Amino acid sequence: MNRKTFLKRIFQLSVIGAFPALYSWQIEPFWLEFVEKKLPVKNLPENLSGKKLMQISDLHVGKRFDWNFLIDSFQKAKKYNPDFVVYTGDFVNNGNAEERNDLRTVMEHAVMGRLGTFAILGNHDYGIKWKEFDVAASISDTLENFGITMLKNDQKESHGLNFIGFEDLWSPNFNPQKVMEGYDASKANIILCHNPDACDLDIWNGYQGWILSGHTHGGQCRIPGVITPLLPVKNRKYISGEIDLEDGRMLYINRAIGHSFQIRFMVRPEITVFTLTQA
Repeated sequence: MNRKTFLKRIFQLSVIGAFPALYSWQIEPFWLEFVEKKLPVKNLPENLSGKKLMQISDLHVGKRFDWNFLIDSFQKAKKYNPDFVVYTGDFVNNGNAEERNDLRTVMEHAVMGRLGTFAILGNHDYGIKWKEFDVAASISDTLENFGITMLKNDQKESHGLNFIGFEDLWSPNFNPQKVMEGYDASKANIILCHNPDACDLDIWNGYQGWILSGHTHGGQCRIPGVITPLLPVKNRKYISGEIDLEDGRMLYINRAIGHSFQIRFMVRPEITVFTLTQA
C-alpha cells in the first residue's frame, strides 16, 4: 500500500467512524417518534372507549440540549387532539432557578387533554440528591398554574377514568400506601409511577391494571437484544415499552422526550398515544 492509498483509507475510516457519532448527537435526539398503542382498561366506561390518552415523560429542561425541541414536539403532539394527557415526571434536570424559569417558558406550550391533564414528579424534580422540597413545590406550583392536576400519592377521577399518582420512588415523599390502601378496584384505574422499580415493591394491594412509567429513557443508547449499558433501575428488564408483570398488572415505560445528555442511539425520543379500549 503506497502513501496515497494509505491516507485515502484513513480518511474513509474516519468518515465511517464519525457518522454514528454525528447521528447519535445531532439527529436521533431530535427525531421524535409518536408511538400509537391500544390501552385496554378494566371497568372503562363505554363512552370513553376510543378516546385518546397521551403520555409525555422526562422533559429534562436544562442546558444539556436545546429545549426548544420540546416546544416544537408539543406543537406536533397537539395535532392528535388528546382527550387525556399525563406527564410522568422529571420536568427539569437539576431544578435550579434558571431551569425552573425555562420550564415555565416550555409549559406555556404544554399539551393539554380535552377532558383532563395530570402529572407526577420524578426524582430530578427534587433537585440536588433528590431532597430539595422547595424545588419540588416550585415545579408543582408551576404546573398547577398552567391547569395541570398534580397527583402526589393520591388519586383523581375524571369523566369516569381514575388516575392514581405516586410520588417518586427516590424522593423523600414516596408513600404509595397512602393511596393504595383505599383504592377502588371497581373503577377504571390507571397508575402513574415515574420509576418502574416501584413495581417490584410490596405496595400494590392486589392492583390489576396499567402502570405508566418513565425514568429509564430506554437507556438512550442501546443495541436491542445485545446491550443497554446505562439503565438507572435495579431491574434490568425495565427498559422501555410494554411489559407484562404476570400478576394482572401491565407496565408501560415511555422512552422520554428529553435527554439526560444529548445522545441517543437506536432509542428515539417518544410521545405515546394510547387509544382507550374496554378490557
